[in-house]
Amino acid sequence: MKLVRDGIPQIIEDDGRTCKWRRVMGEGEHIAKLAAKMREEVGEFIESPCYEEAADMIEVVKAFCFLNDLEWEAVLSTATHKEETHGGFHAGIVLMEVDPR
Repeated sequence: MKLVRDGIPQIIEDDGRTCKWRRVMGEGEHIAKLAAKMREEVGEFIESPCYEEAADMIEVVKAFCFLNDLEWEAVLSTATHKEETHGGFHAGIVLMEVDPR
């Protein structure tokens, strides 16, 4: 049993097949299933980087934000601001040590 996109049961039925499904039982299970889904999607992206897998990772992050009452547009704005002020992760910088003050 794994978490799937909300429209998947209908897509299966529209294809003439049947499926059994249920909703998560509370926020705790929802978060656990989303965490498992994120690990799955990250693994798939690493194995085969493509727009579809990147979109799946974003959709999981959006669901996490929804569950925590975070507005998606505010998250995107915050991400843009952090990239502008602190940079992104594109250069592959690994911090080895920081001198104490």
